[in-house]
Amino acid sequence: MNKVNCECGHANPEGTILCESCGNPLGDKEKKDTKHLLDMKYEGSARRSQTYKRTFVDKIWNFFSSVKVGVWLIFLTLLASALGTVFPQEMYIPPSVTASQFYKDEYGILGQLYYELGFHNLYGSWWYMILVASIGISLVIASLDRFVPLHRALKKQGVSRHHTFMKRQRLYSSTKTNEYDLELVKERLASRRYHVREENGNLLAEKGRFSRWGPYVNHCGLIIFLIGAMLRFVPGMYIDEVLWVREGETAVIPGTEGRYYLENKDFIMEVYEKDKEDEVFEEAITRVGDGSVVKNFQSNVILYEREGEIVHGAEPKLNKVKEEEIRVNEPLKFDSYSLYQVDYKLNELNKMTFSLLNKETEESLGQIQVDLLDPQKEYNLGNGIKVEISTYLPDFYFDEEGVPATKTRIPNNPAFVFKMYTPQTPEGESSFVAIQQTIEPSGENQYKMKFEGIETKDLTALTVRKDLTLWILALGGAIFMIGVIQGMYWNHRRIWIKQHDEEILIAGHTNKNWYGLAKEIEIVVEGTSLSAPKDQKEKE
Repeated sequence: MNKVNCECGHANPEGTILCESCGNPLGDKEKKDTKHLLDMKYEGSARRSQTYKRTFVDKIWNFFSSVKVGVWLIFLTLLASALGTVFPQEMYIPPSVTASQFYKDEYGILGQLYYELGFHNLYGSWWYMILVASIGISLVIASLDRFVPLHRALKKQGVSRHHTFMKRQRLYSSTKTNEYDLELVKERLASRRYHVREENGNLLAEKGRFSRWGPYVNHCGLIIFLIGAMLRFVPGMYIDEVLWVREGETAVIPGTEGRYYLENKDFIMEVYEKDKEDEVFEEAITRVGDGSVVKNFQSNVILYEREGEIVHGAEPKLNKVKEEEIRVNEPLKFDSYSLYQVDYKLNELNKMTFSLLNKETEESLGQIQVDLLDPQKEYNLGNGIKVEISTYLPDFYFDEEGVPATKTRIPNNPAFVFKMYTPQTPEGESSFVAIQQTIEPSGENQYKMKFEGIETKDLTALTVRKDLTLWILALGGAIFMIGVIQGMYWNHRRIWIKQHDEEILIAGHTNKNWYGLAKEIEIVVEGTSLSAPKDQKEKE
């Protein structure tokens, strides 16, 4: 960097407006403008963004150092975050349907556009991550662009300031005298917790400089907070998924890479019953309308850990870790994971039993039991009799063209197309069977499938949580609050006293609370020959 020499002999970086040592205006424009107060923002020090504008790196630096750019980035991020709440995020839609189909079917053209633009998975989308990263880059560059020159200027500031610097401060006074009680002034300043420096009869009293770093501490906290937020998208750092487990089922826990498994031994739901003696409960139960209020729902589970690697085609070997009862606000915790009870579903269809009957004689040729979650393709009843499932529709409905289809893979409304083979009908007969509905598309059949019974199971929904970024977010938030307190409850105050010709010049500057600084100077000079400074901003 080129140097700009001041008449006091101090070499300042190129772009410096006020000499770092004596405060004398350096530029021609600043020297000629003697009517206005000095711009003390960043002490008139040289900022890189205002000095270098030649190279590509300079342009990138200048772009991100702009406060306007930072505000626009924050605005765009907040706008995107707001739009992300218009429709539910992908994590909250039914797991049995594809995102593209769900948003199109539920919300039409707007939903399809919402999906195409990536708002359905907003916080994990590449462009949202770029916005968040850009805010972080802007905070870093804007802070460095201002912090480094400000720190250098405050560190190098001299005691004896140029008379022009003194006269163009907001608080200023001049007294025609050569004598004043210097020791008394120093004593009063020290009693008010000022750090006093003396040079050739001139004074610099300063306190609260640390408050100037409050905004930069804020920025550090925000940067740490943003790093923590972005780390949530690093695999293994943050998990928030829902695990549905049926009674008697063992399922792998999401986010554990197949290491941990959970068995749902039993799901229990307890309700409050009407009690005539308890009018309060009776009134609450009546409001619900179904005669009962849920008192407790819990999952009795067993946690397993897999031993060794998974061999293709073989069942994993599981070792029991512990047995637990999971209730609302009483999670199962293990190895940085927490499993919370969040939802349940009672009496989900699990198995259906059918009999193959001779329609004329009502004679049963045998029964089949269909596992609605994993149906077999063929059921052999012996004696040359078998039943095939040609089509299985777990959640049956007729689409817009009147064709049978399924909404989801969950057996909410199962329907089947059976193919029945007997010695009397070797070519087979087809029958479409749904709940309370039977259709024989090939005409009158000799045999039929009769519904005999159903088995149901309860399901429990557990939220799987793992958050290794929480301490980073907490640290960033704490540092941010320290910066807020640092900049809000303290202020940087400076008082200069200079002997110039036959006058004593007094000037004061603060980053806020000018009235408080003026009153302090009045107290310091009270009873001396010095005049208290006046606020020159009122003249402008």
